[in-house]
Amino acid sequence: MSANRPAAVVVLAAGEGTRMKSATPKVLHTVSGRSLVGHVVAASRELDPEHLVVVVGHAREQVQAHLSEIDPGVRTAVQHEQNGTGHAVRTALEELSQSGVAIDGTVIVVCGDTPLLTGETLRLLGDTHAADGNAVTVLSAEVPDATGYGRIVREEGSGAVTAIVEHKDASVAQRAIREINSGVFAFDGRLLVDALGKVRTDNSQGEEYLTDVLGIVREAGHRVGAAVAADHREILGINNRVQLAQARRLLNDRLLERAMLAGVTVVDPASTWVDVSVTFEPDATVHPGTQLLGATHIASGAEVGPHSRLTDTSVGAGAVASFTVAEGARIGDGANVGPYAYLRPGTDLGPKSKAGAYVEMKNASIGEGTKVPHLSYVGDATIGEFTNIGAASVFVNYDGEAKHHTTVGSHCRTGSDNMFVAPVTIGDGAYTAAGSVITKDVPPGSLAVARGQQRNIEGWVARKRPGSAAAQAASAARQESEGER
Repeated sequence: MSANRPAAVVVLAAGEGTRMKSATPKVLHTVSGRSLVGHVVAASRELDPEHLVVVVGHAREQVQAHLSEIDPGVRTAVQHEQNGTGHAVRTALEELSQSGVAIDGTVIVVCGDTPLLTGETLRLLGDTHAADGNAVTVLSAEVPDATGYGRIVREEGSGAVTAIVEHKDASVAQRAIREINSGVFAFDGRLLVDALGKVRTDNSQGEEYLTDVLGIVREAGHRVGAAVAADHREILGINNRVQLAQARRLLNDRLLERAMLAGVTVVDPASTWVDVSVTFEPDATVHPGTQLLGATHIASGAEVGPHSRLTDTSVGAGAVASFTVAEGARIGDGANVGPYAYLRPGTDLGPKSKAGAYVEMKNASIGEGTKVPHLSYVGDATIGEFTNIGAASVFVNYDGEAKHHTTVGSHCRTGSDNMFVAPVTIGDGAYTAAGSVITKDVPPGSLAVARGQQRNIEGWVARKRPGSAAAQAASAARQESEGER
């Protein structure tokens, strides 16, 4: 943590974001499992500011509720009318003042729609601000194409910033400048409060521009400087769905690169998507077409994918989950899942267990070495160790009004096409016959047979389906059999 702890960080998040064409406020759109404003708040928290204030306006109830959920320590200041960035910052400082907070130190202002901005870059801004003794420090970036951006004009020799010139107002020489304004600033708090009181609204928009503060403090004899971001892409703001997708791609690449450098094999980064909250251990492998979301954790030696989506799921060491959808599940060490398995919340697969092809589980605890190989539904159940559940089995857990629990013991062998009508218990070491509907408890070591006896009605097809292909085939088979005698 930097020694230059800011007195406050102000996040500007009051705008409507009409170009998103969405009922969702712009700053609540998500990238890599976190809202736009959530990314900015997380980066700001890395500076350990004394106060963190988010200025809200459009759909403020939604934004405030979201902020309370992700960071209860955040203050909010309401900008009832969007009268410019200067007015927004003034609203934030007034909120602090009304709470008895006197700003004495650095105030950093960031935009709530810049999800790629890192705490490291904000720390660079604060450190540069302190080291150069600036009244204002602009976070700038050198971009390949500066068209449309405000240019940073510096004084020769000292490097001080003399102006920020908008593209439409720039001279030919100024348009050749590739250093641009990010809209992120560090201010001397006391000078900022004073300058905001002098900002005028005699402009085409009739708004209070935060950038006017730079000219005010410079005219008063104070220095304005700039800190250049190492990666210009960090300052990208989001205004539409195209830019949202671009930011998601950039952040995802950053997250995957970090994972790979830490020892994770990502076979195809272009088709792999992860959230910021996903964690890995070295020697985990992620195959193509995989999405890892929420608080998912992949342990050492585990393999996930191809074409899997895991949300809030832990995958144990050496486990495999292929063509799998899982949410709120735990996959134990050495377990095998898929292909085409669906693990719903509350699923807990023990070590070396199996949930095979076309198996769905929900609120189920599966013991070590137990296998549910294929075509089955296991819901609201506890299964012991080293049990085998036959194909096409269904744990009938719902009676139309309530859910009920099934318990299957250890070392059981249940037949294919079984129905376990809950609540029911199968004792340790018990067997059940194929095609059985189990409605009563099965004692340990017993064989349960719950099906009608087979009865063959000779000649039924010839009588009921005369002339049919089945009748002709049966007749031919009968004649062939009689001829062989």
